[in-house]
Amino acid sequence: MTSTASQIRSFIDLRQWAAGATVAPAKGDAFLAARADLPLADGPITAGLILLPWGSGSVSALPGEEFVIVESGTVRIEQADKNFTLTEGDSLLLRDGASFDWSTDADSRILFMRRSGGPAGNGTIIPIDTGAPLEPSGAPLAELLVGPTPQCRNHGDYKSDDGEYMVGTWDSTPYHRRAMAYRHFELMYLLDGSVTFVDEAGEEGTFQKGDIFMVEQGAQCSWDSQVHVKKVYCIYRPA
Repeated sequence: MTSTASQIRSFIDLRQWAAGATVAPAKGDAFLAARADLPLADGPITAGLILLPWGSGSVSALPGEEFVIVESGTVRIEQADKNFTLTEGDSLLLRDGASFDWSTDADSRILFMRRSGGPAGNGTIIPIDTGAPLEPSGAPLAELLVGPTPQCRNHGDYKSDDGEYMVGTWDSTPYHRRAMAYRHFELMYLLDGSVTFVDEAGEEGTFQKGDIFMVEQGAQCSWDSQVHVKKVYCIYRPA
Protein backbone atom coordinates (compact mmCIF):
# COMPACT_ATOMS: atom_id res chain seq x y z
CA MET A 1 0.00 0.00 0.00
CA THR A 2 1.20 3.53 -0.73
CA SER A 3 -0.04 6.76 0.74
CA THR A 4 0.17 10.52 0.56
CA ALA A 5 -0.16 13.10 3.28
CA SER A 6 -3.96 13.22 2.71
CA GLN A 7 -4.47 9.46 3.01
CA ILE A 8 -4.24 6.95 5.81
CA ARG A 9 -0.60 6.37 6.63
CA SER A 10 0.37 2.75 6.38
CA PHE A 11 2.99 0.25 5.21
CA ILE A 12 4.56 0.56 1.75
CA ASP A 13 6.02 -2.27 -0.35
CA LEU A 14 9.09 -0.45 -1.69
CA ARG A 15 9.96 -2.99 -4.38
CA GLN A 16 6.41 -2.81 -5.72
CA TRP A 17 6.38 0.99 -5.60
CA ALA A 18 9.81 1.26 -7.25
CA ALA A 19 8.73 -1.00 -10.14
CA GLY A 20 6.33 1.72 -11.27
CA ALA A 21 8.38 4.78 -10.30
CA THR A 22 9.57 7.20 -12.98
CA VAL A 23 13.06 8.68 -12.71
CA ALA A 24 13.68 11.78 -14.80
CA PRO A 25 16.98 12.13 -16.70
CA ALA A 26 19.63 13.27 -14.25
CA LYS A 27 20.87 16.86 -14.30
CA GLY A 28 24.10 16.42 -12.42
CA ASP A 29 25.55 13.37 -10.76
CA ALA A 30 23.12 10.46 -11.00
CA PHE A 31 23.52 9.41 -7.35
CA LEU A 32 22.00 12.71 -6.24
CA ALA A 33 19.83 13.57 -9.24
CA ALA A 34 18.46 10.34 -10.76
CA ARG A 35 15.85 9.85 -8.08
CA ALA A 36 12.14 9.25 -7.61
CA ASP A 37 10.69 10.20 -4.22
CA LEU A 38 7.93 8.44 -2.34
CA PRO A 39 4.89 10.69 -1.75
CA LEU A 40 5.51 11.15 1.97
CA ALA A 41 4.28 13.95 4.21
CA ASP A 42 6.55 17.00 4.33
CA GLY A 43 9.28 16.68 6.93
CA PRO A 44 12.90 15.67 7.47
CA ILE A 45 12.44 12.19 5.94
CA THR A 46 12.55 11.50 2.21
CA ALA A 47 12.72 8.05 0.69
CA GLY A 48 12.59 6.49 -2.73
CA LEU A 49 14.58 5.12 -5.64
CA ILE A 50 18.01 5.97 -7.08
CA LEU A 51 18.60 4.72 -10.64
CA LEU A 52 22.32 4.47 -11.39
CA PRO A 53 23.16 3.95 -15.07
CA TRP A 54 26.19 2.04 -16.28
CA GLY A 55 29.25 4.15 -15.60
CA SER A 56 30.60 6.17 -12.70
CA GLY A 57 30.25 9.42 -10.82
CA SER A 58 31.26 11.41 -7.76
CA VAL A 59 29.40 12.98 -4.85
CA SER A 60 31.23 15.91 -3.28
CA ALA A 61 29.08 16.24 -0.15
CA LEU A 62 25.91 14.32 0.72
CA PRO A 63 23.20 16.74 1.97
CA GLY A 64 21.94 14.68 4.92
CA GLU A 65 22.41 11.26 6.51
CA GLU A 66 21.18 8.48 4.26
CA PHE A 67 20.57 4.75 4.46
CA VAL A 68 20.91 3.03 1.08
CA ILE A 69 20.16 -0.57 0.11
CA VAL A 70 20.72 -2.14 -3.31
CA GLU A 71 17.48 -3.37 -4.84
CA SER A 72 19.19 -4.80 -7.95
CA GLY A 73 22.56 -4.71 -9.67
CA THR A 74 26.04 -4.11 -8.27
CA VAL A 75 27.33 -0.76 -7.01
CA ARG A 76 30.87 0.08 -5.97
CA ILE A 77 31.41 2.92 -3.48
CA GLU A 78 34.90 4.29 -2.82
CA GLN A 79 35.93 6.78 -0.14
CA ALA A 80 39.63 7.39 0.51
CA ASP A 81 40.98 3.96 1.50
CA LYS A 82 37.52 2.37 1.89
CA ASN A 83 36.03 0.30 -0.93
CA PHE A 84 32.57 -1.27 -0.80
CA THR A 85 31.04 -3.57 -3.40
CA LEU A 86 27.29 -3.82 -2.85
CA THR A 87 25.00 -6.40 -4.45
CA GLU A 88 21.27 -6.97 -3.92
CA GLY A 89 20.36 -6.58 -0.26
CA ASP A 90 23.65 -4.97 0.81
CA SER A 91 23.37 -1.64 2.60
CA LEU A 92 25.34 1.32 3.92
CA LEU A 93 24.80 4.36 6.12
CA LEU A 94 26.21 7.49 4.50
CA ARG A 95 26.74 10.23 7.07
CA ASP A 96 25.97 13.87 6.38
CA GLY A 97 28.68 15.48 4.23
CA ALA A 98 29.99 12.18 2.83
CA SER A 99 32.08 12.46 -0.33
CA PHE A 100 32.66 9.38 -2.46
CA ASP A 101 32.99 7.91 -5.94
CA TRP A 102 30.58 5.31 -7.30
CA SER A 103 30.62 2.99 -10.30
CA THR A 104 28.48 0.27 -11.89
CA ASP A 105 28.92 -2.22 -14.73
CA ALA A 106 25.20 -2.17 -15.57
CA ASP A 107 22.10 -0.22 -14.58
CA SER A 108 21.55 -0.63 -10.84
CA ARG A 109 18.77 0.36 -8.47
CA ILE A 110 19.11 1.63 -4.90
CA LEU A 111 16.38 2.34 -2.35
CA PHE A 112 17.11 5.08 0.17
CA MET A 113 15.82 6.79 3.31
CA ARG A 114 17.36 10.21 3.98
CA ARG A 115 17.07 12.37 7.05
CA SER A 116 17.72 16.09 6.46
CA GLY A 117 18.34 18.82 9.00
CA GLY A 118 19.94 16.63 11.65
CA PRO A 119 23.24 17.17 13.45
CA ALA A 120 26.21 17.80 11.18
CA GLY A 121 27.97 14.55 10.30
CA ASN A 122 31.61 13.72 9.72
CA GLY A 123 31.07 12.26 6.25
CA THR A 124 31.99 8.68 7.11
CA ILE A 125 30.47 5.62 5.43
CA ILE A 126 29.33 2.77 7.68
CA PRO A 127 28.57 -0.71 6.28
CA ILE A 128 25.64 -2.59 7.81
CA ASP A 129 26.97 -5.82 9.33
CA THR A 130 24.10 -8.32 9.22
CA GLY A 131 26.35 -11.03 10.67
CA ALA A 132 27.26 -9.11 13.82
CA PRO A 133 26.41 -10.73 17.19
CA LEU A 134 22.98 -9.66 18.48
CA GLU A 135 22.33 -8.61 22.07
CA PRO A 136 19.03 -8.98 23.98
CA SER A 137 16.73 -5.99 23.49
CA GLY A 138 13.32 -4.82 24.66
CA ALA A 139 10.10 -6.60 23.70
CA PRO A 140 6.79 -5.03 22.57
CA LEU A 141 4.58 -3.64 25.33
CA ALA A 142 2.77 -6.43 27.19
CA GLU A 143 -0.64 -4.77 26.79
CA LEU A 144 -0.28 -4.92 23.00
CA LEU A 145 0.72 -8.57 22.78
CA VAL A 146 -1.59 -11.42 21.83
CA GLY A 147 0.17 -14.46 23.26
CA PRO A 148 3.66 -14.97 24.70
CA THR A 149 6.30 -12.28 25.00
CA PRO A 150 8.94 -12.74 22.27
CA GLN A 151 12.69 -12.85 22.72
CA CYS A 152 14.16 -9.95 20.74
CA ARG A 153 17.79 -9.13 19.93
CA ASN A 154 19.53 -6.19 18.29
CA HIS A 155 22.82 -4.90 16.92
CA GLY A 156 23.11 -1.18 16.18
CA ASP A 157 25.52 -0.11 13.45
CA TYR A 158 24.76 3.60 13.69
CA LYS A 159 22.87 6.13 15.80
CA SER A 160 22.91 9.86 15.09
CA ASP A 161 24.31 12.24 17.68
CA ASP A 162 20.79 13.25 18.73
CA GLY A 163 19.65 9.61 18.90
CA GLU A 164 16.81 10.10 16.39
CA TYR A 165 18.13 8.26 13.32
CA MET A 166 19.48 4.71 13.63
CA VAL A 167 20.39 1.69 11.56
CA GLY A 168 21.06 -1.91 12.56
CA THR A 169 19.93 -5.53 12.58
CA TRP A 170 17.18 -7.06 14.76
CA ASP A 171 15.61 -10.46 15.20
CA SER A 172 12.78 -11.97 17.20
CA THR A 173 10.95 -15.15 18.03
CA PRO A 174 7.34 -15.28 16.71
CA TYR A 175 4.76 -12.87 18.16
CA HIS A 176 1.47 -11.13 17.45
CA ARG A 177 1.10 -7.48 18.42
CA ARG A 178 -2.11 -5.44 18.24
CA ALA A 179 -2.11 -2.22 16.23
CA MET A 180 -0.02 0.57 17.65
CA ALA A 181 0.65 4.14 16.57
CA TYR A 182 4.05 4.46 14.90
CA ARG A 183 5.85 7.54 16.18
CA HIS A 184 8.61 6.77 13.72
CA PHE A 185 9.44 5.98 10.12
CA GLU A 186 10.97 2.55 9.67
CA LEU A 187 12.43 1.04 6.51
CA MET A 188 12.92 -2.73 6.81
CA TYR A 189 14.66 -5.43 4.78
CA LEU A 190 13.73 -8.95 5.79
CA LEU A 191 16.71 -11.27 6.09
CA ASP A 192 14.62 -14.18 7.35
CA GLY A 193 11.01 -15.10 8.06
CA SER A 194 7.80 -13.27 7.23
CA VAL A 195 5.46 -10.75 8.86
CA THR A 196 1.90 -9.60 8.22
CA PHE A 197 0.71 -6.04 8.85
CA VAL A 198 -2.88 -4.79 9.05
CA ASP A 199 -3.49 -1.02 9.05
CA GLU A 200 -6.38 0.98 10.47
CA ALA A 201 -8.31 0.75 7.18
CA GLY A 202 -8.07 -3.06 7.26
CA GLU A 203 -5.48 -3.22 4.49
CA GLU A 204 -3.33 -6.34 4.95
CA GLY A 205 0.14 -7.01 3.63
CA THR A 206 2.55 -9.90 4.14
CA PHE A 207 6.27 -9.50 3.58
CA GLN A 208 8.75 -12.33 3.11
CA LYS A 209 12.51 -12.82 3.17
CA GLY A 210 14.07 -10.43 0.64
CA ASP A 211 11.27 -7.86 0.75
CA ILE A 212 12.00 -4.18 1.40
CA PHE A 213 9.23 -2.09 2.90
CA MET A 214 8.47 0.94 5.06
CA VAL A 215 5.99 1.80 7.79
CA GLU A 216 5.17 5.50 7.80
CA GLN A 217 5.23 7.76 10.83
CA GLY A 218 1.61 8.13 11.99
CA ALA A 219 0.53 4.70 10.78
CA GLN A 220 -1.63 2.44 12.97
CA CYS A 221 -0.49 -1.11 12.21
CA SER A 222 -0.50 -4.53 13.84
CA TRP A 223 2.34 -7.05 13.50
CA ASP A 224 1.97 -10.83 13.19
CA SER A 225 5.00 -13.06 12.66
CA GLN A 226 4.44 -16.80 13.03
CA VAL A 227 8.11 -17.66 12.47
CA HIS A 228 11.51 -16.31 13.49
CA VAL A 229 12.13 -12.92 11.86
CA LYS A 230 15.39 -11.11 11.20
CA LYS A 231 15.63 -7.72 9.56
CA VAL A 232 17.83 -4.77 8.75
CA TYR A 233 16.15 -1.54 9.89
CA CYS A 234 16.52 2.17 9.41
CA ILE A 235 14.47 4.22 11.89
CA TYR A 236 13.78 7.91 12.33
CA ARG A 237 12.12 8.53 15.70
CA PRO A 238 11.98 12.19 16.74
CA ALA A 239 12.66 12.95 20.38
